[in-house]
Amino acid sequence: MKTMTRFGSLALIAALSGCATTSNPQDPLEGFNRAMFSFNDTLDKVALKPVATAYRNWLPSFVQTGVNNFFGNLGDVWSSVNGFLQGNVADGTSDVMRVAVNSTLGLGGLLDIGSEAGLQKHNKDFGQTLGKWGVGSGPYLVLPLFGPSNIRDTAALPVDMYGDIWSYKYPVRWRNTGSVVRLIDKRANLLDAGDLLEDAALDKYEFVRDAYTQRRQSQIRGNDDDNGDKGDKPAKTKSSDE
Repeated sequence: MKTMTRFGSLALIAALSGCATTSNPQDPLEGFNRAMFSFNDTLDKVALKPVATAYRNWLPSFVQTGVNNFFGNLGDVWSSVNGFLQGNVADGTSDVMRVAVNSTLGLGGLLDIGSEAGLQKHNKDFGQTLGKWGVGSGPYLVLPLFGPSNIRDTAALPVDMYGDIWSYKYPVRWRNTGSVVRLIDKRANLLDAGDLLEDAALDKYEFVRDAYTQRRQSQIRGNDDDNGDKGDKPAKTKSSDE
């Protein structure tokens, strides 16, 4: 976990140092971001995608579903915390109930009984919470290994890591093994979307950047719409600080 935190911190420092700039106001670090995107894409093609493909093709579907449900149940704990931090008591309470139901009736989270009972999954994180509190997203930023992000969400990443229950699992070998399995499972769930992206995007970097930015803004605004706030505000420029 400490190693991943260092990766995020190094990327943030490099970005703030202005290692690469462009005239795009939403992506002033495009040179750096494209280089990091290329690195991540190459790593994915060489290592992660082949393993994820084998995982999906050879592992029984019920096992894959169980893995996804198990880690999803752990994620609901941190999601509930962020729901309450965002002032959304209904979502926070719903996620608490999901954890309670899935951890008991769902055999430790292997079965998603909560969804069948009508308890919606929310997937809230601390970056969204900061956005809810009015913190601007800042420039787009591609992190090594983690992929698309922005300055605000990068700053929130260490908090999300410490909020991840699995990061406290002992012995360490089981924690590391589970983290690898979770990563492979997530990548396997994105295989079809990745294939469509390869076929459809003329500039894959721009496609991913725009899709991520729009989705992230939608997540923040969706939370704000419930309470009448203004949504995911971009970082102030020098001319608008007055």
